[in-house]
Amino acid sequence: MQLEKYKIDEANHQQLNSHQRKFDFVAADVKNLDTILQKLIDFNIAIPSWALGTGGTRFGRFSGGGEPRSLEEKIEDVGLIHALNRSSNSISLHIPWDIPSNALAVKAHAAQLGLHFDAVNSNTFQDQPNQELSYKFGSLHHVDKAVRKQAIAHNIEVIKYGVELDSKALSVWLSDGSNFPGQLNMRGAFERTLESLQEIYDALPDDWKIWVEYKPYEPNFYSTTIGDWGQSYLLSSKLGQKAQTLVDLGHHLGSTNIEQIVSLLLMEGKLAGFHFNDSKYGDDDLTVGSINPYQLFLIFNELVEGMDARGMTHATSIGWMIDASHNVKDPIEDLLQSVEAIKIAYAQALLVDTPALVQAQQDNDVVLAQEILQQAYRTDVRPLLAEARLRAGGALNPLTVYRQQSIRQQLVNERGAKAVSTGL
Repeated sequence: MQLEKYKIDEANHQQLNSHQRKFDFVAADVKNLDTILQKLIDFNIAIPSWALGTGGTRFGRFSGGGEPRSLEEKIEDVGLIHALNRSSNSISLHIPWDIPSNALAVKAHAAQLGLHFDAVNSNTFQDQPNQELSYKFGSLHHVDKAVRKQAIAHNIEVIKYGVELDSKALSVWLSDGSNFPGQLNMRGAFERTLESLQEIYDALPDDWKIWVEYKPYEPNFYSTTIGDWGQSYLLSSKLGQKAQTLVDLGHHLGSTNIEQIVSLLLMEGKLAGFHFNDSKYGDDDLTVGSINPYQLFLIFNELVEGMDARGMTHATSIGWMIDASHNVKDPIEDLLQSVEAIKIAYAQALLVDTPALVQAQQDNDVVLAQEILQQAYRTDVRPLLAEARLRAGGALNPLTVYRQQSIRQQLVNERGAKAVSTGL
């Protein structure tokens, strides 16, 4: 389904006076207001195709009904999100969960909704129907060369799908690792992974990137072959200029200083981008900003400072994507909340008085440095985001419009109460 523009306009009209009061109050103290609003308008976050259905755990999955039954319906759901927030203009496909059978038709369908395709994601952490060899003991690091060749061929196939969709990056996350000491030779596993990735790298088009993701544990619990940002950075450095490190916020041990990792990867020109989510204990894939919004702000503070130092464009120089999925929320509502949280952190980072912070750092004025950061963090920037959405043609309050229009119920009526999203 599609949401008619006039319904958004009607909702905005009802909320406009209240919004204007809030916006004027915040805007009065914002320097370079128009520049910041334009940056917020330009800043979009890709939606992953697998997040449009209800997520779950190994204990169970509870569908909420009306889930997209095909890639085309997933594109329509992203179109709904983008119509509401004007901040989600791309979709990231996971292959083979979402194989485009007709790339031209799929691209045309997406374009009608103002969407394009972001990075494509390979999958060698599951065995697929009719797959000849198993990934039970790994894929790109497997001791059997035939298994490695199968995994390499899959990644190259994903690149071909991506080329047809005008994507420009391949995202690779490997579950390869071990559960018990002695199960594998760690050095050998890393060397085989590098050798496999090199073949994939060599198949990249000239204007493509390969994003190497890392994760410390799960599904393997003794070692993971690409277990941290250092291992990913080492691989991407050995592969070449088209290889970079992808940071998933949930793929870190507790209390890891992610903002420092981000700063150093930016410094080296090796930060591919982000998979946004939030967590309390591990790779929980919770709604972005639901647990630790201050850390998200600190990460964006390093991003804005580091990107500005390198003359990078915030909106397009690296990849921005959500990777969250849980089983107790409406997926579209969850994604609307996540996009809002990401843009709140970004807007707060844009408000940091950078010259004053630099001076405080040079003076070793620890108290003032903290005050400068927290002044920006404690600013309610939601009226700025609402104004940016309004100027871009979106809803002042996307979640409110979504609920007022009973969109989930409309999707249930259209697709069925027991419709289950493809791929999951």
